[in-house]
Amino acid sequence: MLDMITRTLGLILPEMSKKYPIVGIMGPRQSGKTTLAKALFPDYSYVSIESPDTRKEAINDPRSFLSVHKPPVIFDELQNAPEIFSYLQEIVDTSGKTGQYVITGSQNFVLNEKISQTLAGRIYLAQLPTLTLTELAGANITYDNWEDYAIKGSYPRVYDKDLTPEQWYPGYIQTYLERDMRDLKNVADLIQFQTFMGFCAGRGGQELVITSIADQMGLSHNTIKAWLGLLEISQLVHLLGPYYKNLNKRLVKMPKLYFMDTGLMVYLLGISTADQLRQHPLRGSIFENLVASEILKSKANLGQMDRSYYIRDRNGNEVDYVEDRAGELVFTEIKASKTFSMDFLRGINYWKDITGMKEAKSFVVYTGEGNKSTKGTNIVNWKELDPIIKPPVWKRSNKLSN
Repeated sequence: MLDMITRTLGLILPEMSKKYPIVGIMGPRQSGKTTLAKALFPDYSYVSIESPDTRKEAINDPRSFLSVHKPPVIFDELQNAPEIFSYLQEIVDTSGKTGQYVITGSQNFVLNEKISQTLAGRIYLAQLPTLTLTELAGANITYDNWEDYAIKGSYPRVYDKDLTPEQWYPGYIQTYLERDMRDLKNVADLIQFQTFMGFCAGRGGQELVITSIADQMGLSHNTIKAWLGLLEISQLVHLLGPYYKNLNKRLVKMPKLYFMDTGLMVYLLGISTADQLRQHPLRGSIFENLVASEILKSKANLGQMDRSYYIRDRNGNEVDYVEDRAGELVFTEIKASKTFSMDFLRGINYWKDITGMKEAKSFVVYTGEGNKSTKGTNIVNWKELDPIIKPPVWKRSNKLSN
């Protein structure tokens, strides 16, 4: 069991609670939202809305419920009682105080709608992904090779209880399906939805062709599109859109699909050992998924707006990951190779020339040791992604019990 772990988001939330009446912590199930909320706000009372009795009280009589549970209070999994949101608005508007409520939730498709309707401007909304390499390193957990990390995954409980993937993922998937999917009218067959998740795993780190999955599963294009939306809004996957601004090129317009926890992707593919992963035909796509998700999680932890894309034209000229920083592009190519090759720079140099940004920052992430620079591009090891991620504004550390 881990004694201490540092969550990067813990540097931001206490400050935001002094500026907003409500702080919201969203994220996939079991990303550590409850642990973080309790650790950061120990003087707040705690109420779980997942308890059937508590949920019933909150839904049937929200005003009385909130009169009993007065601020400061943490409401955990508040999407289970969406009736409360309009009453929270009334309370925070009347009092004018900051730091009254902390809410958590994993069903973003419910929370996003309710927050936009009632709490806009009253809440600081943060996303808590699963653990990053930096956070794990803070708990003295490191990896010699990326395959072991990909298989283990990044859910806090896996490390807290030292669980194997076989001990963790079956129950996690079942919980996700039973709690988050069962009540949705467009997911009638949970077994079929789990099969769909497996099809998505086979396309992780790649361009996503919805019609291909629809044809293979015998389902409509609209059904697959809706199911993808559910995976994305519950933060199990991220759809990386194509970059196309101000370019007169025939560009590919399909998104790329990334699993936010590579361990879930690998488990769905039936991979259980590093040797199996090294020999797998999707090895390169899995490594790309791991690196891209690590960057995306790190930026979410820092509260940075997502401005990430990929770029590819019809002739196959591609850069795996592109970030738009106020009009300046940063190019990142991801290669599952221990040996650097100048060919890795082909896509980067091509798009630097096309965009007219020949001095743009660029990176190649690979599995080899040591960082270096060549032809204006930085070559970095997969465990050393800090140069790609902007340094945090928040300087104070926050040690949290896991």
